[in-house]
Amino acid sequence: MSEPSGRRVRYALVGTGARAEMFVRALVLDHADTAELVAFADVNQARMDAHNRWLTGLGHPAVPTYRAADFAGMLDKERVDVVLVTSVDATHDEYIVAALRAGCDVVTEKPMTVDVPRCRRILDAVAQTGRQVRVAFNYRYNPLHEKLRELLAGGAAGEVGSVHFEWLLDVRHGADYFRRWHRDKANSGGLLVHKASHHFDLVNWWLDATPVEVYAAGRLFFYGEAGRRHGYARAYDRAHGSPAAADDPFALRLADHPRLRELYLDAEAEDGYRRDQNVFAPGVTIEDDMAVLVRYSTGATMTYHLTAYAPYEGYRVMVNGSRGRLELEVVESDFVSPAAAGALKGAALHGTEAAVESGSATLTLRPFWAPPRVVPVEGYVRAGHGGADARMTRVLLGGASDPAGRAATARDGALALLTGLAANRSFDTGAPVRVADLLDLS
Repeated sequence: MSEPSGRRVRYALVGTGARAEMFVRALVLDHADTAELVAFADVNQARMDAHNRWLTGLGHPAVPTYRAADFAGMLDKERVDVVLVTSVDATHDEYIVAALRAGCDVVTEKPMTVDVPRCRRILDAVAQTGRQVRVAFNYRYNPLHEKLRELLAGGAAGEVGSVHFEWLLDVRHGADYFRRWHRDKANSGGLLVHKASHHFDLVNWWLDATPVEVYAAGRLFFYGEAGRRHGYARAYDRAHGSPAAADDPFALRLADHPRLRELYLDAEAEDGYRRDQNVFAPGVTIEDDMAVLVRYSTGATMTYHLTAYAPYEGYRVMVNGSRGRLELEVVESDFVSPAAAGALKGAALHGTEAAVESGSATLTLRPFWAPPRVVPVEGYVRAGHGGADARMTRVLLGGASDPAGRAATARDGALALLTGLAANRSFDTGAPVRVADLLDLS
Protein backbone atom coordinates (compact mmCIF):
# COMPACT_ATOMS: atom_id res chain seq x y z
CA MET A 1 0.00 0.00 0.00
CA SER A 2 1.34 3.43 -0.87
CA GLU A 3 2.08 6.14 1.66
CA PRO A 4 -0.47 8.98 1.29
CA SER A 5 1.09 12.46 0.99
CA GLY A 6 4.33 11.44 2.68
CA ARG A 7 2.69 10.52 6.00
CA ARG A 8 2.47 7.13 7.65
CA VAL A 9 -0.32 4.89 6.35
CA ARG A 10 -3.11 4.59 8.92
CA TYR A 11 -4.29 1.01 9.53
CA ALA A 12 -7.30 -0.28 11.45
CA LEU A 13 -7.87 -3.98 12.17
CA VAL A 14 -11.22 -5.74 12.44
CA GLY A 15 -11.36 -9.19 14.04
CA THR A 16 -9.01 -9.45 17.01
CA GLY A 17 -8.62 -13.21 17.24
CA ALA A 18 -5.30 -15.04 17.33
CA ARG A 19 -4.53 -14.57 13.63
CA ALA A 20 -4.55 -10.78 14.04
CA GLU A 21 -1.37 -10.88 16.11
CA MET A 22 0.89 -11.45 13.08
CA PHE A 23 -0.36 -8.25 11.43
CA VAL A 24 -0.28 -6.25 14.65
CA ARG A 25 3.31 -7.23 15.41
CA ALA A 26 4.39 -6.49 11.85
CA LEU A 27 2.85 -3.02 11.97
CA VAL A 28 4.22 -1.90 15.33
CA LEU A 29 7.60 -3.66 15.30
CA ASP A 30 8.67 -3.94 11.66
CA HIS A 31 6.98 -1.12 9.75
CA ALA A 32 6.44 1.64 12.27
CA ASP A 33 8.38 4.09 10.09
CA THR A 34 5.77 3.92 7.31
CA ALA A 35 2.67 2.44 8.99
CA GLU A 36 0.56 3.34 12.00
CA LEU A 37 -1.97 1.14 13.81
CA VAL A 38 -4.82 3.46 14.81
CA ALA A 39 -7.80 1.30 15.89
CA PHE A 40 -9.29 -2.12 16.60
CA ALA A 41 -12.84 -3.28 15.84
CA ASP A 42 -14.48 -6.49 17.03
CA VAL A 43 -17.73 -7.90 18.35
CA ASN A 44 -15.95 -8.64 21.65
CA GLN A 45 -14.44 -5.91 23.86
CA ALA A 46 -12.41 -8.36 25.94
CA ARG A 47 -10.45 -9.51 22.90
CA MET A 48 -9.69 -5.94 21.87
CA ASP A 49 -8.56 -5.19 25.42
CA ALA A 50 -6.25 -8.21 25.31
CA HIS A 51 -4.62 -6.95 22.12
CA ASN A 52 -4.17 -3.52 23.67
CA ARG A 53 -2.43 -5.08 26.67
CA TRP A 54 -0.07 -6.85 24.28
CA LEU A 55 0.51 -3.59 22.43
CA THR A 56 1.59 -1.79 25.57
CA GLY A 57 3.89 -4.71 26.33
CA LEU A 58 5.55 -4.05 22.98
CA GLY A 59 6.05 -0.42 23.90
CA HIS A 60 3.18 0.83 21.72
CA PRO A 61 0.32 2.88 23.19
CA ALA A 62 -3.13 1.31 23.32
CA VAL A 63 -5.35 2.21 20.37
CA PRO A 64 -9.04 3.14 20.34
CA THR A 65 -11.46 0.23 20.21
CA TYR A 66 -14.80 0.09 18.40
CA ARG A 67 -17.64 -2.36 18.41
CA ALA A 68 -18.11 -3.99 15.02
CA ALA A 69 -21.45 -2.21 14.67
CA ASP A 70 -19.51 1.09 14.76
CA PHE A 71 -17.09 0.03 12.01
CA ALA A 72 -18.13 2.74 9.52
CA GLY A 73 -17.86 5.43 12.18
CA MET A 74 -14.37 4.19 13.10
CA LEU A 75 -13.17 4.52 9.50
CA ASP A 76 -14.23 8.15 9.43
CA LYS A 77 -13.18 9.20 12.91
CA GLU A 78 -9.75 7.57 12.78
CA ARG A 79 -9.08 8.65 9.16
CA VAL A 80 -8.24 5.08 8.17
CA ASP A 81 -6.32 4.44 4.94
CA VAL A 82 -6.18 0.62 5.00
CA VAL A 83 -8.34 -1.94 6.80
CA LEU A 84 -6.93 -5.31 7.89
CA VAL A 85 -9.71 -7.94 7.94
CA THR A 86 -9.07 -10.95 10.19
CA SER A 87 -12.61 -11.70 11.34
CA VAL A 88 -14.68 -14.87 10.86
CA ASP A 89 -14.57 -15.76 7.16
CA ALA A 90 -18.29 -15.30 6.54
CA THR A 91 -18.07 -11.68 7.72
CA HIS A 92 -15.16 -10.62 5.49
CA ASP A 93 -17.35 -9.20 2.75
CA GLU A 94 -19.25 -6.94 5.16
CA TYR A 95 -16.07 -5.17 6.27
CA ILE A 96 -14.32 -5.26 2.89
CA VAL A 97 -17.21 -3.63 1.07
CA ALA A 98 -17.79 -1.01 3.78
CA ALA A 99 -14.10 -0.12 3.76
CA LEU A 100 -13.93 0.16 -0.03
CA ARG A 101 -16.99 2.39 -0.14
CA ALA A 102 -15.46 4.58 2.56
CA GLY A 103 -12.42 5.13 0.34
CA CYS A 104 -10.09 2.68 2.09
CA ASP A 105 -7.92 -0.07 0.69
CA VAL A 106 -8.10 -3.53 2.25
CA VAL A 107 -5.79 -6.38 3.20
CA THR A 108 -7.88 -9.45 4.06
CA GLU A 109 -7.01 -12.83 5.45
CA LYS A 110 -7.80 -15.77 3.22
CA PRO A 111 -10.28 -16.89 2.12
CA MET A 112 -11.54 -13.61 0.72
CA THR A 113 -15.07 -14.78 1.53
CA VAL A 114 -17.11 -18.01 1.64
CA ASP A 115 -19.69 -18.04 -1.16
CA VAL A 116 -20.50 -16.70 -4.62
CA PRO A 117 -22.90 -13.85 -3.66
CA ARG A 118 -20.40 -12.45 -1.18
CA CYS A 119 -17.59 -12.79 -3.70
CA ARG A 120 -19.60 -10.99 -6.38
CA ARG A 121 -20.37 -8.21 -3.89
CA ILE A 122 -16.67 -7.66 -3.19
CA LEU A 123 -15.68 -7.68 -6.87
CA ASP A 124 -18.47 -5.21 -7.69
CA ALA A 125 -17.29 -2.88 -4.91
CA VAL A 126 -13.71 -3.02 -6.19
CA ALA A 127 -14.89 -2.14 -9.70
CA GLN A 128 -17.18 0.64 -8.48
CA THR A 129 -14.72 2.31 -6.10
CA GLY A 130 -11.38 1.72 -7.78
CA ARG A 131 -9.91 0.84 -4.40
CA GLN A 132 -7.60 -2.11 -3.82
CA VAL A 133 -8.08 -5.45 -2.09
CA ARG A 134 -5.08 -7.65 -1.31
CA VAL A 135 -5.59 -11.21 -0.08
CA ALA A 136 -3.03 -12.52 2.42
CA PHE A 137 -2.01 -15.68 0.57
CA ASN A 138 1.20 -16.02 2.53
CA TYR A 139 2.17 -19.30 0.85
CA ARG A 140 3.04 -17.30 -2.29
CA TYR A 141 5.89 -15.79 -0.27
CA ASN A 142 7.40 -19.09 0.88
CA PRO A 143 10.86 -19.34 -0.77
CA LEU A 144 10.16 -22.94 -1.80
CA HIS A 145 7.02 -21.90 -3.64
CA GLU A 146 8.72 -18.89 -5.22
CA LYS A 147 11.50 -21.14 -6.52
CA LEU A 148 8.99 -23.64 -7.93
CA ARG A 149 7.25 -20.84 -9.82
CA GLU A 150 10.59 -19.54 -11.09
CA LEU A 151 11.53 -22.99 -12.39
CA LEU A 152 8.17 -23.49 -14.09
CA ALA A 153 8.26 -20.03 -15.67
CA GLY A 154 11.78 -20.77 -16.92
CA GLY A 155 10.63 -23.96 -18.63
CA ALA A 156 12.47 -26.41 -16.35
CA ALA A 157 9.64 -28.94 -16.73
CA GLY A 158 8.47 -27.75 -20.14
CA GLU A 159 4.76 -27.36 -20.79
CA VAL A 160 2.83 -28.53 -17.74
CA GLY A 161 0.51 -31.46 -18.33
CA SER A 162 -0.60 -32.24 -14.80
CA VAL A 163 -0.12 -31.54 -11.11
CA HIS A 164 -0.60 -33.80 -8.12
CA PHE A 165 -0.96 -31.97 -4.80
CA GLU A 166 -1.45 -33.71 -1.44
CA TRP A 167 -1.78 -31.80 1.82
CA LEU A 168 -1.72 -33.51 5.22
CA LEU A 169 -2.96 -31.82 8.38
CA ASP A 170 -1.92 -33.80 11.43
CA VAL A 171 -4.21 -34.75 14.30
CA ARG A 172 -3.14 -31.66 16.24
CA HIS A 173 -3.47 -28.99 13.55
CA GLY A 174 -6.31 -30.67 11.66
CA ALA A 175 -8.27 -31.22 14.85
CA ASP A 176 -8.24 -27.52 15.61
CA TYR A 177 -10.61 -26.74 12.74
CA PHE A 178 -13.17 -28.99 14.40
CA ARG A 179 -13.02 -27.26 17.80
CA ARG A 180 -13.92 -23.76 16.68
CA TRP A 181 -16.17 -21.77 14.34
CA HIS A 182 -14.59 -23.38 11.26
CA ARG A 183 -16.54 -26.61 12.01
CA ASP A 184 -19.69 -24.90 10.65
CA LYS A 185 -19.53 -24.60 6.85
CA ALA A 186 -21.75 -21.53 6.98
CA ASN A 187 -18.91 -19.72 8.78
CA SER A 188 -15.90 -21.05 6.88
CA GLY A 189 -17.03 -22.60 3.61
CA GLY A 190 -15.38 -25.84 4.72
CA LEU A 191 -11.71 -26.74 4.48
CA LEU A 192 -11.67 -26.57 0.68
CA VAL A 193 -12.47 -22.87 1.05
CA HIS A 194 -10.84 -21.90 4.34
CA LYS A 195 -7.64 -23.96 4.14
CA ALA A 196 -7.27 -25.13 0.54
CA SER A 197 -7.77 -21.65 -0.94
CA HIS A 198 -4.05 -21.27 -0.13
CA HIS A 199 -3.24 -24.32 -2.22
CA PHE A 200 -5.60 -23.58 -5.10
CA ASP A 201 -4.16 -20.07 -5.31
CA LEU A 202 -0.64 -21.50 -5.51
CA VAL A 203 -1.53 -23.71 -8.47
CA ASN A 204 -3.25 -20.82 -10.27
CA TRP A 205 -0.12 -18.73 -9.67
CA TRP A 206 2.38 -21.45 -10.58
CA LEU A 207 0.63 -22.35 -13.82
CA ASP A 208 -0.52 -18.80 -14.68
CA ALA A 209 -3.89 -20.43 -15.28
CA THR A 210 -7.50 -20.29 -14.13
CA PRO A 211 -9.74 -23.19 -13.09
CA VAL A 212 -12.33 -24.24 -15.66
CA GLU A 213 -14.00 -27.39 -14.32
CA VAL A 214 -13.96 -29.16 -10.96
CA TYR A 215 -15.06 -32.59 -9.80
CA ALA A 216 -14.79 -33.59 -6.15
CA ALA A 217 -15.76 -36.13 -3.52
CA GLY A 218 -15.49 -35.62 0.21
CA ARG A 219 -16.87 -36.72 3.53
CA LEU A 220 -16.62 -36.38 7.29
CA PHE A 221 -14.70 -39.56 8.01
CA PHE A 222 -12.80 -39.01 11.25
CA TYR A 223 -14.11 -36.08 13.33
CA GLY A 224 -17.60 -35.22 14.48
CA GLU A 225 -19.87 -38.12 15.27
CA ALA A 226 -17.72 -40.36 13.06
CA GLY A 227 -15.32 -40.50 16.00
CA ARG A 228 -17.62 -42.96 17.75
CA ARG A 229 -16.92 -45.78 15.33
CA HIS A 230 -13.18 -45.13 15.56
CA GLY A 231 -13.22 -45.29 19.36
CA TYR A 232 -12.20 -41.67 20.03
CA ALA A 233 -15.45 -40.09 21.18
CA ARG A 234 -15.66 -38.69 24.71
CA ALA A 235 -18.78 -37.48 26.49
CA TYR A 236 -18.18 -33.74 26.85
CA ASP A 237 -19.18 -30.61 24.93
CA ARG A 238 -16.12 -28.49 25.60
CA ALA A 239 -12.79 -29.27 27.24
CA HIS A 240 -12.54 -26.56 29.89
CA GLY A 241 -13.84 -27.77 33.22
CA SER A 242 -14.70 -31.24 31.92
CA PRO A 243 -13.28 -34.31 33.72
CA ALA A 244 -13.96 -36.40 30.60
CA ALA A 245 -11.51 -34.26 28.66
CA ALA A 246 -8.66 -34.62 31.16
CA ASP A 247 -6.86 -37.39 29.28
CA ASP A 248 -8.23 -36.71 25.80
CA PRO A 249 -5.33 -35.99 23.39
CA PHE A 250 -7.76 -34.10 21.14
CA ALA A 251 -8.82 -31.66 23.88
CA LEU A 252 -7.51 -28.08 23.83
CA ARG A 253 -6.70 -26.78 27.31
CA LEU A 254 -7.30 -23.06 27.04
CA ALA A 255 -6.33 -22.36 30.64
CA ASP A 256 -2.80 -23.64 29.91
CA HIS A 257 -2.19 -21.08 27.14
CA PRO A 258 -2.05 -17.51 28.53
CA ARG A 259 -2.82 -15.74 25.26
CA LEU A 260 -5.61 -18.09 24.28
CA ARG A 261 -7.03 -17.74 27.76
CA GLU A 262 -7.11 -13.96 27.37
CA LEU A 263 -8.58 -14.03 23.88
CA TYR A 264 -11.17 -16.73 24.34
CA LEU A 265 -11.73 -18.20 27.80
CA ASP A 266 -11.77 -14.80 29.52
CA ALA A 267 -13.88 -13.34 26.69
CA GLU A 268 -16.66 -15.95 26.66
CA ALA A 269 -19.03 -13.98 28.86
CA GLU A 270 -19.51 -11.39 26.11
CA ASP A 271 -20.44 -13.55 23.13
CA GLY A 272 -20.57 -17.17 24.32
CA TYR A 273 -17.96 -18.31 21.81
CA ARG A 274 -16.20 -21.50 22.95
CA ARG A 275 -12.80 -22.10 21.39
CA ASP A 276 -12.33 -25.60 22.84
CA GLN A 277 -15.28 -27.67 21.63
CA ASN A 278 -15.07 -31.46 21.49
CA VAL A 279 -13.88 -32.35 17.98
CA PHE A 280 -16.08 -35.48 18.08
CA ALA A 281 -19.24 -33.72 19.25
CA PRO A 282 -22.31 -33.34 17.02
CA GLY A 283 -22.69 -30.25 14.87
CA VAL A 284 -19.73 -30.58 12.49
CA THR A 285 -20.83 -29.70 8.95
CA ILE A 286 -17.44 -29.63 7.20
CA GLU A 287 -15.51 -32.51 5.64
CA ASP A 288 -12.16 -33.89 6.81
CA ASP A 289 -11.22 -36.05 3.77
CA MET A 290 -11.48 -34.41 0.33
CA ALA A 291 -10.43 -35.41 -3.20
CA VAL A 292 -10.55 -32.89 -6.06
CA LEU A 293 -9.90 -33.02 -9.81
CA VAL A 294 -9.44 -29.66 -11.57
CA ARG A 295 -9.08 -28.81 -15.26
CA TYR A 296 -7.37 -25.48 -16.03
CA SER A 297 -7.50 -22.92 -18.83
CA THR A 298 -4.13 -24.16 -20.13
CA GLY A 299 -5.43 -27.73 -20.48
CA ALA A 300 -3.44 -28.93 -17.47
CA THR A 301 -5.17 -30.94 -14.76
CA MET A 302 -4.64 -31.23 -11.01
CA THR A 303 -5.46 -34.06 -8.64
CA TYR A 304 -5.64 -32.72 -5.08
CA HIS A 305 -6.24 -34.40 -1.74
CA LEU A 306 -6.62 -32.83 1.70
CA THR A 307 -6.54 -35.07 4.78
CA ALA A 308 -7.23 -33.42 8.14
CA TYR A 309 -6.41 -36.38 10.42
CA ALA A 310 -2.89 -37.44 9.38
CA PRO A 311 -0.16 -38.75 11.74
CA TYR A 312 2.25 -36.08 10.47
CA GLU A 313 2.06 -32.64 8.85
CA GLY A 314 3.30 -31.79 5.38
CA TYR A 315 2.61 -31.75 1.68
CA ARG A 316 3.75 -33.05 -1.69
CA VAL A 317 3.55 -31.32 -5.05
CA MET A 318 4.42 -33.13 -8.27
CA VAL A 319 4.41 -31.26 -11.58
CA ASN A 320 4.61 -33.32 -14.77
CA GLY A 321 5.74 -31.53 -17.92
CA SER A 322 6.95 -32.02 -21.47
CA ARG A 323 10.61 -31.83 -20.37
CA GLY A 324 10.50 -33.58 -17.01
CA ARG A 325 9.05 -33.41 -13.53
CA LEU A 326 9.37 -31.18 -10.47
CA GLU A 327 8.78 -32.63 -7.01
CA LEU A 328 8.40 -30.64 -3.81
CA GLU A 329 8.13 -32.56 -0.54
CA VAL A 330 7.78 -30.77 2.78
CA VAL A 331 7.52 -32.40 6.20
CA GLU A 332 6.55 -29.69 8.65
CA SER A 333 6.47 -32.08 11.61
CA ASP A 334 7.19 -35.78 11.26
CA PHE A 335 4.86 -36.85 14.07
CA VAL A 336 2.69 -35.37 16.81
CA SER A 337 4.48 -35.30 20.13
CA PRO A 338 2.25 -36.87 22.81
CA ALA A 339 3.22 -34.06 25.17
CA ALA A 340 1.84 -31.49 22.75
CA ALA A 341 -1.08 -33.46 21.33
CA GLY A 342 -3.67 -31.38 23.17
CA ALA A 343 -2.06 -28.07 22.28
CA LEU A 344 -2.21 -25.95 19.16
CA LYS A 345 -0.01 -26.52 16.14
CA GLY A 346 3.56 -25.61 17.04
CA ALA A 347 5.05 -22.18 16.61
CA ALA A 348 7.05 -23.48 13.67
CA LEU A 349 3.96 -22.93 11.55
CA HIS A 350 2.29 -19.92 13.14
CA GLY A 351 5.02 -18.24 15.12
CA THR A 352 8.75 -17.92 15.52
CA GLU A 353 9.96 -21.03 17.32
CA ALA A 354 10.89 -24.45 15.97
CA ALA A 355 8.63 -27.39 16.77
CA VAL A 356 9.91 -30.27 18.90
CA GLU A 357 9.26 -32.64 16.00
CA SER A 358 11.61 -32.94 13.04
CA GLY A 359 10.94 -31.60 9.55
CA SER A 360 12.48 -31.32 6.12
CA ALA A 361 11.97 -29.79 2.70
CA THR A 362 13.27 -30.97 -0.67
CA LEU A 363 12.73 -29.58 -4.17
CA THR A 364 13.85 -31.97 -6.91
CA LEU A 365 14.04 -31.52 -10.67
CA ARG A 366 13.84 -34.76 -12.68
CA PRO A 367 14.61 -33.90 -16.33
CA PHE A 368 14.38 -36.38 -19.18
CA TRP A 369 17.62 -38.17 -20.04
CA ALA A 370 19.52 -36.90 -16.99
CA PRO A 371 19.91 -37.73 -13.29
CA PRO A 372 17.63 -35.92 -10.86
CA ARG A 373 19.05 -32.93 -9.03
CA VAL A 374 18.06 -31.31 -5.77
CA VAL A 375 17.44 -27.59 -6.24
CA PRO A 376 18.88 -25.42 -3.45
CA VAL A 377 16.48 -22.84 -2.02
CA GLU A 378 17.75 -19.83 -0.10
CA GLY A 379 15.71 -18.21 2.66
CA TYR A 380 13.53 -21.15 3.67
CA VAL A 381 13.09 -21.61 7.43
CA ARG A 382 10.68 -23.74 9.41
CA ALA A 383 9.24 -20.77 11.30
CA GLY A 384 6.44 -18.47 10.15
CA HIS A 385 5.14 -20.60 7.26
CA GLY A 386 8.61 -21.17 5.84
CA GLY A 387 9.57 -17.52 6.39
CA ALA A 388 6.61 -16.40 4.29
CA ASP A 389 4.80 -14.32 6.94
CA ALA A 390 7.57 -11.74 7.31
CA ARG A 391 8.16 -11.62 3.55
CA MET A 392 4.44 -11.07 2.96
CA THR A 393 4.04 -8.28 5.50
CA ARG A 394 7.07 -6.48 4.02
CA VAL A 395 5.15 -6.27 0.74
CA LEU A 396 1.57 -5.79 1.96
CA LEU A 397 2.32 -3.50 4.92
CA GLY A 398 5.84 -2.24 4.32
CA GLY A 399 5.63 -1.36 0.64
CA ALA A 400 8.56 -3.59 -0.39
CA SER A 401 9.04 -4.19 -4.11
CA ASP A 402 7.31 -7.25 -5.53
CA PRO A 403 8.82 -8.17 -8.91
CA ALA A 404 7.52 -11.75 -8.60
CA GLY A 405 3.92 -10.51 -8.47
CA ARG A 406 3.12 -12.21 -5.18
CA ALA A 407 0.56 -9.70 -3.89
CA ALA A 408 -2.77 -11.40 -4.62
CA THR A 409 -5.63 -9.26 -5.90
CA ALA A 410 -9.36 -9.59 -5.33
CA ARG A 411 -9.57 -11.47 -8.63
CA ASP A 412 -6.89 -13.89 -7.39
CA GLY A 413 -8.87 -14.33 -4.20
CA ALA A 414 -12.00 -15.06 -6.22
CA LEU A 415 -10.29 -17.66 -8.42
CA ALA A 416 -8.91 -19.55 -5.42
CA LEU A 417 -12.29 -19.40 -3.73
CA LEU A 418 -14.14 -20.63 -6.82
CA THR A 419 -12.15 -23.86 -7.00
CA GLY A 420 -13.26 -24.70 -3.47
CA LEU A 421 -16.85 -23.60 -4.05
CA ALA A 422 -17.08 -25.65 -7.24
CA ALA A 423 -15.74 -28.64 -5.31
CA ASN A 424 -18.38 -28.10 -2.61
CA ARG A 425 -21.08 -27.98 -5.30
CA SER A 426 -19.69 -31.20 -6.79
CA PHE A 427 -19.93 -32.83 -3.34
CA ASP A 428 -23.64 -32.07 -3.39
CA THR A 429 -24.42 -32.99 -6.99
CA GLY A 430 -21.95 -35.80 -7.67
CA ALA A 431 -21.20 -34.16 -11.03
CA PRO A 432 -18.44 -31.97 -12.49
CA VAL A 433 -19.02 -28.23 -12.05
CA ARG A 434 -18.00 -25.56 -14.55
CA VAL A 435 -16.48 -22.65 -12.64
CA ALA A 436 -18.04 -20.09 -15.00
CA ASP A 437 -21.48 -21.43 -14.08
CA LEU A 438 -20.81 -20.21 -10.53
CA LEU A 439 -19.17 -16.90 -11.41
CA ASP A 440 -17.81 -15.87 -14.80
CA LEU A 441 -14.61 -13.81 -14.39
CA SER A 442 -13.71 -13.68 -18.08
